[in-house]
Amino acid sequence: MEASPPHTDLPYARDPEAMLQRLLGQWGGCGDLWVFGYASLIWRPEFDAAEQRPALVRGWHRALRMRSRINRGTPEQPGLVFALLQGGACRGVAYRLPQRRVEQEMCRLWAREMPTGVYDPRMLRTATPAGEVSALAFTLSRRSPAWLPQLADADLLHILRHARGRYGSTLEYLAETARALEAHGVPDAEVRRLMRLACAHGLA
Repeated sequence: MEASPPHTDLPYARDPEAMLQRLLGQWGGCGDLWVFGYASLIWRPEFDAAEQRPALVRGWHRALRMRSRINRGTPEQPGLVFALLQGGACRGVAYRLPQRRVEQEMCRLWAREMPTGVYDPRMLRTATPAGEVSALAFTLSRRSPAWLPQLADADLLHILRHARGRYGSTLEYLAETARALEAHGVPDAEVRRLMRLACAHGLA
């Protein structure tokens, strides 16, 4: 699948359903669909993939820089989740969704990842051991109000201590992601640093 990425330089509070239909239209029902997982999609994908492969995306990196006011925090105490930001490179897992199940699985995935349309879904060139594929990735623009500039460690520790939402705490989310990356043999120096910081302050 070599569809062009959806145009994403749009005002925020976008229509998630329209974005899904645009993506499905670009896919066009031609072949299987690959999805790139870089954080919670590795440890809780919530779809049935026919295949998964270690994967590398260049030009984007994993960063704990996205505010979470529902899932891992509240409006009063926002939490953080990982986002895929421009620059660098990111290792993760590529999942293949069979053509016949793409629409069903994408509706489930969209309900989880895109309830407010905050991400910019893109088809990214993704290297795998069996060759390059074009994979859907949920990226975040630095224009998004959910994007957070670099935090001082003291501010990050405050969030790790206090932020909790409907799916649990930011600390639990970070720890689950760290464990999943280790289990898949995915090196990430910043994730390891964050876990060492949490451990040094008695949080993990």
